[in-house]
Amino acid sequence: MRRIGLLALAIALGTAYGQAPKKYTTPKTPWGDPDLQGIFPGTAMIGVPMQRPENFGTRNVLTEEEFKARAEQAKRQSDADSEEYLKPGTVAGINPPSYWIERGKPNYQASLVVDPPDGRIPPLTPEADQKAKDRAAAQRLRNTPRSWEDMTYYDRCISRGVLGSILPVIYNNGNQIIQAPGYVVIRYEMIHEARIIPLDGRPHAGAGVKTFLGDARGHFEGDTLVVDTTNFLGDKNGIGLNGNGTPHSDQLHLTERFKRTDSDTIQYSATIDDPKTWTKPWTLSFPLKAEKGYELFEYACHEGNYAMADILSGARIEEKSAKR
Repeated sequence: MRRIGLLALAIALGTAYGQAPKKYTTPKTPWGDPDLQGIFPGTAMIGVPMQRPENFGTRNVLTEEEFKARAEQAKRQSDADSEEYLKPGTVAGINPPSYWIERGKPNYQASLVVDPPDGRIPPLTPEADQKAKDRAAAQRLRNTPRSWEDMTYYDRCISRGVLGSILPVIYNNGNQIIQAPGYVVIRYEMIHEARIIPLDGRPHAGAGVKTFLGDARGHFEGDTLVVDTTNFLGDKNGIGLNGNGTPHSDQLHLTERFKRTDSDTIQYSATIDDPKTWTKPWTLSFPLKAEKGYELFEYACHEGNYAMADILSGARIEEKSAKR
């Protein structure tokens, strides 16, 4: 049923773009596997919300009027990005101009979540809901981070987790797929993480072995790469932008699918099954589009992470001042 839903979405989106679905023959590697190699950033999907507005119901394709509104918003954002100086009365951030922030291209997909059919993430379990409330209460007490433990694993340049790495964010959305006989490597631009995925049918590592990115095993179903990942560290990374959002548990079972739909596109989907955190599994799906000339450069996170030192040294100064 889920595959039928994804197929229907792909057909609907193709129709919305004014394109008829095209049959594409995936090329093969010299050793006979479907060739998925290349760099496929998720940049084009920036701006598409994770969850669908409730009034959309089961419709995940924008109307022409809704698409026009999205395009007009993108134009306003582009104009604001090009402003060299702040307008009077505007609160200053780290820009303008917003030359370093990447923007998506207006498209017809209403939400990244495609299952449940209403595009809404299922409710949290009672246990996960209580954890979320406890985290929020603790955060309110710590208005300013006092310790490195008050900051996310992304802030600390440790990890964004699997989905935090592939979900489109404001910059550095490169995803590179490299293949060798018996292996696939997925390399993420942000935080410089890589997953080495064996294809030889070996079992997962023992239950006592857990990591931020989990333990991945892959196989091909036709031309689709299916990656099954377990053995995650729990309560570390969330399934949201930059690995934020509600942290998943150590029982997360992640099933990803990568299918080349044309020479420049990988259709990506991920099913999140975590009975400790969400009341039922849910799936997100979106295209990853190649960009001519896109390169992955070194992501020197620790070397440039002055925020950590500044925030924590500021906290120590405040503590000394309070004792006087």
